[in-house]
Amino acid sequence: MGDTRMVHPALVTYTSMISLLTLCPPFVILLWYTMVHADGSVLHTFDYLKKQGLFNGLKSIWPSPSLVAWKIIACFGAFEALLQLVLHGKRFEGPISPTGNIPVYKANGLQAYAITLITYLGLWWFQIFDPSIVYDHLGEIYSALVVGSLVFCVFLYLKGHVAPSLTDSGSSGNPIVDFYWGMELYPRIGKNFDIKVFTNCRFGMMSWAVLALTYCIKQYEQNKQVADSMLVYTILTLAYVTKFFLWESGYWCTMDIAHDRAGFYICWGCLVWVPSIYTSPGMYLVNHPVNLGSKLAVSILLAGLVCIYINYDCDRQRQVFRKTNGRCLIWGKPPSKIEATYFTTKGESKTNLLLTSGWWGLSRHFHYVPEILAAFFWTIPALFNHFLPYFYVIFLTILLLDRAKRDDDRCSSKYGKYWKLYCTEVRYRVLPGVY
Repeated sequence: MGDTRMVHPALVTYTSMISLLTLCPPFVILLWYTMVHADGSVLHTFDYLKKQGLFNGLKSIWPSPSLVAWKIIACFGAFEALLQLVLHGKRFEGPISPTGNIPVYKANGLQAYAITLITYLGLWWFQIFDPSIVYDHLGEIYSALVVGSLVFCVFLYLKGHVAPSLTDSGSSGNPIVDFYWGMELYPRIGKNFDIKVFTNCRFGMMSWAVLALTYCIKQYEQNKQVADSMLVYTILTLAYVTKFFLWESGYWCTMDIAHDRAGFYICWGCLVWVPSIYTSPGMYLVNHPVNLGSKLAVSILLAGLVCIYINYDCDRQRQVFRKTNGRCLIWGKPPSKIEATYFTTKGESKTNLLLTSGWWGLSRHFHYVPEILAAFFWTIPALFNHFLPYFYVIFLTILLLDRAKRDDDRCSSKYGKYWKLYCTEVRYRVLPGVY
């Protein structure tokens, strides 16, 4: 059976799930329309929908998936899937699952990332493919992703029922919950193609970097120059995604991969929400170039890079701690830690070390602080003429605070008295001294 425990009351949980299932797809289209065709103004879009009527207005806004859009998605997806399968990479073992399985991965994300960006820029440089085509068909691409990813989630739901890859699968007994949260923890096609690595890393995160370059190139081709605001956004975005692929094997140990199952929440989100919402500040800047001036641009850039580095160092610190079984130095000193015992669903006793020093001594999820700040710094080049570019920062803050609570509740259930001890040593959940 699947884990049916809920962090929030049942009414809140079901209302949230149904709301997200029904509202997220049209929101993606509305965001694209507002950024590209309504001058980034929510009020302009609202007035249009008010005049046309919600249904008719949304129908007129929503582009049909075009053949060009399907071709772009298919080529990109096939290219990333091929790289995931054929590139050499070190063997990496993920954390032990609740049923005792140890997922095995091939760590080749950084190579795939480098090849993807070099290929994309090469196609543009040698005039084989113009990235502006992606921007010009962006609405159709999002429309195709909305539909195609929903179909893909249905496939995951059916696969979880009929042909699960591992024993870390099962039904909650509620089809809505199963579709939303997923049936399988580690779904694979064959032995080697990990679906969540593809959706989360090789499609979602990779598309983020590719679209950042697309927006920059589009602005250059449109205006014959790139504003410093776009350069700051692009550099910070690429720095963040590069950091991600440097640390990709660490990501495989996080909640997204090791605890959240493959359903609408994770897979549709990475296939649709990441390429649209996460890239929205750059989408806005294409038609709204802002000249920050060298001093302000450099200041924002440096602040963003510092936040990205701290976020990376938080994850690196914990990864080194786990890899060495605590036999390492944290900020020049032996780490303080708690040895926590827990049991798998099979009743097997296991032990984990909980780090209570370094960044992880400041708060239990301190790494979320620089991540939110980094997102703010690559958004602030848009300045404050419109609210919508900041939607991602607001969404990310809510997402990470909710994730911190879910992770705390999961760890409390898993480690029991050891987690209580951990919380007495590391008092704050996210923001030291505040929360």
